[in-house]
Amino acid sequence: MPTKNANKVNQAWGKRPPPSRGPKPALSTTEIARAAIELADAEGLEAITMQRVARTVGVTTMALYRYFPGKADLLDLMIDSAGDSVPNFGKPTSPWSTRLKEWARRCLAIYQNHPWFLEATSARRSIMGPNELLWMEAALAMLAESGLAAADRHSAFLALIGQVRGHATFQETKKQGESTQEWTHDLAHVLKSEADRYPALLKALDSGAFSKKPARAFDFAVDCILDGIRARVK
Repeated sequence: MPTKNANKVNQAWGKRPPPSRGPKPALSTTEIARAAIELADAEGLEAITMQRVARTVGVTTMALYRYFPGKADLLDLMIDSAGDSVPNFGKPTSPWSTRLKEWARRCLAIYQNHPWFLEATSARRSIMGPNELLWMEAALAMLAESGLAAADRHSAFLALIGQVRGHATFQETKKQGESTQEWTHDLAHVLKSEADRYPALLKALDSGAFSKKPARAFDFAVDCILDGIRARVK
């Protein structure tokens, strides 16, 4: 059976040569990754084992190792395939900030459409795949239009992707807990009994801030980042 170090290159780059022995592969690695994505979407990342994926695509477990040296390699291609090809983020004539905000929204959609994506990308140890890097390339190109210095564009990108991942984490945590209404009710009960200690929190709660739709909170945070970028380049 292949060792853990059989392939250090992200499988999405397609650098591993095809096997020289055995029958010609009947499936492509992309087809297998797509099937694995559907399985993970339906049952979570824990369902992704070499045995389970092999059954899903109709091959033996040992045959699956001819396509992927190990599970980590399969996950690499799943991650890179989850976002599809980099789309347009609005008309080229639209302001860079409008297109970058659309980039952030579509990036968040990947996490929302594939709940396993956050966990998978957090555990990954290989470099990003070509499609992921194209998403990053698109963001940096738009940031270049902003007038930010080249050395600052990556920091701005990290602020944006950090907001995307932070929002995705918060939303995933909420799915596993009680509803927003229940959580807000419980928080109100605690805060009102300790009003002297938490006046700012209580004021925010009374304003209805905790009941706002998540999409509004996300847009507000992204707008703050974009406003900060504009302020720096003035």
